[in-house]
Amino acid sequence: MEYTAGDQVKHKSFGIGTVKYDDGETAGIRFEHGLEECAKTDIEPIISISDAIARYELASPLEVIAKIQAEAIQSVNDTWGVFSLSRIDLLPHQLWVCKRVTEKIPARWLVADDVGLGKTIEAGLILWPLLSRKIVQRLLVICPASLVEQWQLRLRTMFDIRLSIYAAETDTRKSDFWNTHPWVVASVHTLRMDSKGRHERMLESEPWDLVIVDEAHHLNNDEHSGQTLGYKLIDRLQKKSRIRSMIFFTGTPHRGKDFGFLSLLHLLRPDIFSPDKSLDEQLACLNQVMIRNNKQNVTDLKGEKIFFPPKVRSETYTYSPEEAEFYRMMSEFILTGKAYASNRSTQESKTIILVLITMQKLASSSVAAIRRALINRRENLKQNRKKAEKDNREKIIRLYRESQRGDETLDNMAGLEEKIAESAESHIRLIRNEEEKLDELIEYANRIREETKIQKITELVEKDYAEESVLFFTEYKATQSLLISALMKRFGNDCVCFINGDHCASGVINREGKTVTLRESRESASERFNEGKVRFLVSTEAAGEGIDLQESCHTLIHVDLPWNPMRMHQRVGRLNRYGQKKAVEVISLRNPDTVESMIWEKLDSKIQNIMKAFGSVMDEPEDLMQLVLGMTDQTVFNELYSQAKEIPKEKLGEWFDRKTASFAGKNVIDTVKAIVGNCDRFDYQETAADIPQMDLQDIRPFFISMLKMNSRRVKEEDSELEFLTPEKWRDEPGILPQYKNVVFNRKSGKKDKHIMGVGHKIINKAIEQAKHFTGTIAFVPKSFTDQVITVFKISDRLTDSNIKIRKKVAAAGFSIKEEKVLLIKDSELLALLNKAPLKFKEIRPSVSGEEVSQLIRKSEQFIMENLKNLDLPFTFPNAELLAVIWPEIGIPTPTPPDPPG
Repeated sequence: MEYTAGDQVKHKSFGIGTVKYDDGETAGIRFEHGLEECAKTDIEPIISISDAIARYELASPLEVIAKIQAEAIQSVNDTWGVFSLSRIDLLPHQLWVCKRVTEKIPARWLVADDVGLGKTIEAGLILWPLLSRKIVQRLLVICPASLVEQWQLRLRTMFDIRLSIYAAETDTRKSDFWNTHPWVVASVHTLRMDSKGRHERMLESEPWDLVIVDEAHHLNNDEHSGQTLGYKLIDRLQKKSRIRSMIFFTGTPHRGKDFGFLSLLHLLRPDIFSPDKSLDEQLACLNQVMIRNNKQNVTDLKGEKIFFPPKVRSETYTYSPEEAEFYRMMSEFILTGKAYASNRSTQESKTIILVLITMQKLASSSVAAIRRALINRRENLKQNRKKAEKDNREKIIRLYRESQRGDETLDNMAGLEEKIAESAESHIRLIRNEEEKLDELIEYANRIREETKIQKITELVEKDYAEESVLFFTEYKATQSLLISALMKRFGNDCVCFINGDHCASGVINREGKTVTLRESRESASERFNEGKVRFLVSTEAAGEGIDLQESCHTLIHVDLPWNPMRMHQRVGRLNRYGQKKAVEVISLRNPDTVESMIWEKLDSKIQNIMKAFGSVMDEPEDLMQLVLGMTDQTVFNELYSQAKEIPKEKLGEWFDRKTASFAGKNVIDTVKAIVGNCDRFDYQETAADIPQMDLQDIRPFFISMLKMNSRRVKEEDSELEFLTPEKWRDEPGILPQYKNVVFNRKSGKKDKHIMGVGHKIINKAIEQAKHFTGTIAFVPKSFTDQVITVFKISDRLTDSNIKIRKKVAAAGFSIKEEKVLLIKDSELLALLNKAPLKFKEIRPSVSGEEVSQLIRKSEQFIMENLKNLDLPFTFPNAELLAVIWPEIGIPTPTPPDPPG
């Protein structure tokens, strides 16, 4: 058989396609995935509409309608992700991010949304269209170690995307891990180390279709100290062409230096950005690679804002006489140590100062925290382990200094600080007669039986938050165990859970006075807390990133005050995030008699003034402040707190103003404004009209129709479906022979419900089957529609390295009554077809094939003239007829509107 260009054919593997040329024994055919040359023996012709009418070989109207529905569902979902399998309601900004990122593949984007806006949901929405179309078959998610299980859990429970966790012991030359695990989540802190040939095996494996990097600011490149190990790994994979698409997620992309920021962008788009050029000359390109949305502008689908400003207040307390004396002794010890360090060698002096600073931080947290460090340091000194201790100390200090470049998590940094304070070697002392001074400090610390800050916290909870859930944050594990003990004593052993990096809280004293060690994973603790099974959760910075705790709590208490205010912002983000129903209450504890509290108060006042200045010229001061803090070097805050002890109180204000003169200076403010002003962002007013007002329930009619066409009886009860799975759909693992409790409702939180959406295997099977139906024209009663609807699938004729994943569906509706032609978008078309009955009477066509062909040509012209109204990312769009729905009336003669001018 000979084919001509434009003929429709069906291939047994590739589905329906359009012939581009006939080459004898083979034919070139464009399918949905691209152009293929196929043996003619593998294809069969599809009868044209005019021939079907002439021969009276008409398809079932239900099949034609189901075919259009399937294409419309995919068209809507590929653009917006509204039908993606998710157990949580979707927000407009998340749908917009999905649309923006997937417009062209390979995709290269930095998504820098404010904390709490649902980056995992955005990732899932981006992934499903790519996975379901098999554009992404190899997926690698890279994140901090503490977030690996969180990513695996969320993508599985929210979207049924099942990632394998990378484990170093399973990655060997024989196992071929990277080629046998197509969807992987891995710790950047593990992958960055080239252990036992790991990097070579990664480079030898098949390329990744998509790499997602969470907390991407850990990929740092400093102009002077160079690249972090994580940055080097991504850069190497990139240069060896192992990465096709790549998406970075981070709330603080600019860490204070333009070179580092541009280096991050260079990883994504080396064709546009270079760290060797100025930021100013590259800002205009920022909207091609960076997206930032903030809480102030986020709305629901009705345009209502969903975030409330946090209610922040400070509570004060006063040291007991014993605590005040211990604070004085520690301050004297630190000042004496600094004086002693000034007379030592440069390297030794730096080490001493670093240890003293970490001691001051621990002492600011609690007596318990510094007491543990002092005791361990004294024991290390007494044991006099020279070489081993020296190697260990140098390793710890090296890791800590690397962490300040952005390569470590906050919880890891706090753990390193505890180790630095404890580490010791025989030839380095913090002061003369250090052992004697340590004994004095430890002896005095042991006199303090109760800490007034902890007493204040328990009284505050009992007085102001009776019966309410409360989240507590502290930097150090000793303070964590101290507070857990106090809560157990006051409210019972079962009232509290905890999160830290070790999954272990030692030295806890329970209600019976017994010292115990508690063990619990962060997943277990967060689940119990969110479900209201425990009233309190005490966390270190291990919960400061990547964990949701807002389901049953809106109150946060800062047990200690981090020296870097950015940490407080991240803590609040655990509660002030999507799903929070109330304004978050934030309480900080401070002792106004301490130098640390005085510095914190002055710093907080300066931050509030900056936010007021922002507020006078921009709508999102809190969002901008997060960027400013992210750009501020940690050493600025370290110097403020550590050097303040040397300044007389009467001169502290003048000294503070001098030290912070450059903090959030004009250059920083201007950079933040420039970044925010040039990156891309969601705007509800501009986008609202384009967002489909649809959800999972809008694919239910199509699915029920497909079950019935497969001769399956559907039992419906209380919006739930029960049915036997069609045999045609049961050809791959994971598909059940029977389904019960099937719902098309994201809010059905019960685990025994099967929530259906695009991405679920049987929904995908239904769509796949319907798209292979060969019918192209349905004659229907005019009670269903009085419009002749010609449906087209629009794609890009250009084939290049940028794969266009969208095959947009649109229709021309010829209205008989009003004698005009209307553009029908994919979501409008689906809404119309969802009203179709499950059974049609047979209707004999009242028009000729030629009349239908004439109308199709007019429709195609109309569609091509109105492409601009469809917001397509195509270079050379091509409209291909999909199907026609014709009511039982004669040929319409409408007058099309004038073409758009």
